[in-house]
Amino acid sequence: MKITFLGTGTSQGVPVIGCHCRVCTSKDKRDRRLRSSILVEWEQGKIVVDCGPDFRQQMLKHKVNSIDAILVTHAHKDHIGGLDDVRAYNYILKRPVDVYAEPKVQEIIKVEYSYAFEKEPYPGVPEIVLHNLLNRPFTVCGLNVVPVRATHFSDRNFVFGFRFNDFTYITDAVRISSAEKEKIKGSKVIVLNALRKEKHYSHFNLEEALALMEEFQPEQGYLTHISHQMGRYSEVSKLLPSNVALACDGLTFDVNG
Repeated sequence: MKITFLGTGTSQGVPVIGCHCRVCTSKDKRDRRLRSSILVEWEQGKIVVDCGPDFRQQMLKHKVNSIDAILVTHAHKDHIGGLDDVRAYNYILKRPVDVYAEPKVQEIIKVEYSYAFEKEPYPGVPEIVLHNLLNRPFTVCGLNVVPVRATHFSDRNFVFGFRFNDFTYITDAVRISSAEKEKIKGSKVIVLNALRKEKHYSHFNLEEALALMEEFQPEQGYLTHISHQMGRYSEVSKLLPSNVALACDGLTFDVNG
């Protein structure tokens, strides 16, 4: 199974419009971050997790000519803002694109893209088939997917992470319950969000993400959904344990098992 980081930035990306901080003006390409998303590839299929405003650019950059499904972690615009661009895959594949999202997220998608769900839509709208994402395992093209429910910024606002075999991906979380942590344990590779060094009300900061990595003890951990407030890649990397790294756009690796 091959994993590609399509984007590793926050809702504004990095650089941030109008910002002239040391990170936003860095010449290190590892400090340039599109909105967070990953591509999961295996012999039978391809899944994209989240479809933000940079979706078109990400698909072109990585020459992704087909996808079998999109999994949506939650309904914030930086995670669903690119769904209109599935039209290209409708044309290429001659079929709708399967999108997995929890029911309340589906309702937001139907509002945001109302023109795609009209009884008599005009020709050329994005063709999307919505599937219920519940807190129980399901399969896509033979790949087992285990949803992991996490708190985003209150007990009424949740996100879904996902475990694919020995790989777990969690973004936009600030808390994970003990029961949900059990689903993550034993993962060889774990990705967690880490917004910045300072504490934040809706995302893990660096200290919290590293504490979870210490708890889970993966062979390799990566940090994503990183803001310009975190600091430059080259400097933050020196603060990390040997089995944890900042993810960067375009990073690709294989996970066995």
